[in-house]
Parts: sequence; C-alpha cells; structure tokens
Amino acid sequence: MATVTSFESLPHPTRSELRQFAELFSPLFTASSDEARRQAVAALSQSQTVPPAVAFFIASQPIAISAPFLIASPCLSNEALIAIARTQGVDHAHAIARRDSLSPIVLDALVGLRYARPAQPAEARTPAQDDTTRALEEAREAERLLQEEKLRGRIKILAGHVERAENDRLGLRTVSSIHTALLVRFARAREAGLFAGVLADALSASRWLAERIMLDVSGRQLATTLKGVFMEQPDALFILERFYSHLSTVEESETSAETLWHTLDTDECGRRVEAWRRADRYTYAEPLPQPTDQVPPDVEPVQAEEPAAPLRTSASLRRNVGGQWRR
Repeated sequence: MATVTSFESLPHPTRSELRQFAELFSPLFTASSDEARRQAVAALSQSQTVPPAVAFFIASQPIAISAPFLIASPCLSNEALIAIARTQGVDHAHAIARRDSLSPIVLDALVGLRYARPAQPAEARTPAQDDTTRALEEAREAERLLQEEKLRGRIKILAGHVERAENDRLGLRTVSSIHTALLVRFARAREAGLFAGVLADALSASRWLAERIMLDVSGRQLATTLKGVFMEQPDALFILERFYSHLSTVEESETSAETLWHTLDTDECGRRVEAWRRADRYTYAEPLPQPTDQVPPDVEPVQAEEPAAPLRTSASLRRNVGGQWRR
C-alpha cells in the first residue's frame, strides 16, 4: 500500500516513474495478503495513470480482487477488456458489463461470448420433474434472448451516436499524448513561445491563433481550447495555473482554474475551437502553387529573336572600300 500511495501522490508521473512502478508492483502484489491486495486494487481503480501492463495484470486476478478495477478503472483499453472477458471467464465478463460506458466493440464482443455450462450428472427424474425442468430452461432461454436483443439495440444506438458517450471523440479533434506531454513540459518551464508553437501544431493552425489565444489574460480562451481538444483535466488545470497565476487562488475548497473548467461545456468548446480554426484558415490560407508550364491566355508567347546582324563601323567600311580600290 505504501508503493500505491506514493504512486497516487504523483499528479504527472514521468516515464521512468511509470516504468519503475510497473517493475515493483507485480512482486510486491504477489507477496501481499489478500486484504492488502483488495485495498491496493480499490485505490488504483480510481487512478488515471496506471501503466497498461499493471492494469492488465490487476484485471487478470481472481474476480474477488479484480472486480472493482474491472468495473471502474479508466486505464483499461477496449482490446484489454475484450481479451480479459475471453480468457478469464464469465465472472470477469459480468464485471466488465457493469462499467458505466462501454464502446460498441466491447458490447458486441460480450454479446458474442458463449460459456459452456458444466454437464449435470444423470439422475432418475419423474415426468413432473422433467416438465418443470423444461419450463425453467425455456424461461432461461427466453430471458437470455431478451437480454441479447436489448444489448443489440443498445449497440445500434451507440453506433448511430444517438447517445454519444462523453469520451467518444470519433470525428472530433483530440489532442495527442505527445502534444499533451510537450504542452505540460513547456508550461512547467513557462516557455510561452515554445508552448504557442506546440499549441499551433496541435490545432493545425497558425502560430498567430495560438498566440492570440494565450493573450487573453483571463485564461478563458486557453481553457476553452484545452477542453475543446479533450485534454485531461489535471493536465489542463496545471497549464492554466502555470501561465495565469490568478487562477491558482483557492476559493471555496477549489481553485479558480477548477471553477472556470467546470463552467465550460465540452461540446460548446469544441465548436468554438473549430470556428477559430476556420477563421484562421481563411485569414492565413497558403497560396496555391501556380503551374510553370501554363501561359495565361492574355499573354502571347515570346518568340525567339533572330540573331542580330553584326554592327558595321566606319573603319570596317573603309577597309572594304580600300580593298575594292586595290583590286
């Protein structure tokens, strides 16, 4: 638990810290008691920085230990969830199905899973018992078909984006992990020039737009931009507080940056950022290259001039005339 507690205290763990935690966690977890394992898994299920290898290791543990992590952890990818459901059994699949939001890919994989039931030993049954058993089996089958139909309907709804999940960014601009790391790094050093360059590259816009966003002394335009590209809240708050010191003041148990962040709507911020990018593209559009092998219709082609006749001077004329007299 001490290792888990020290890891949770890191708001932005570096790559070396993540690698060190991944190397230490497995042997320490194996040597711990069941109660310590449950406490560690419950604590890590709320963390957003668990390394993928550690997340898969925890999710593959017995269901009595891994259930909270399977239900709540945001660090499990779709591929990891599908692999765990297929390899660990029905209990793990049921825990995965209890997650708040599941992608259509995971839902489809869960619907397609079929787990064989252990064969029951043959016993002497009366006709009444056979009828009761048959009725129960038919009821179970009808319930199973009903649940599968509900899941298929939910998959169709999700595929049609009628109920878009909050983290569903399909077709929307999303900041990459590399850009996020660079922005956090330059914000930590308060290097505004380098930060503006990376922000312009992340937005696929001009540097002028990035500098214009940062010139808003209230920090609202930068907060709108970071939320519009779906940056994680801890990283965005760290950047805002580094560049705008007034946003780090605490008011009613939260900073001004947190208050500003909670007042912004993700969809509205995304639409505003796209509007800024369109205006920037119209203003700083790159000129189209002109083909060099085409001549405008109103300009006649230049013809090659004939070589000019040699210039005749008075001296050359006298030589010619003199030659005629001598002959």
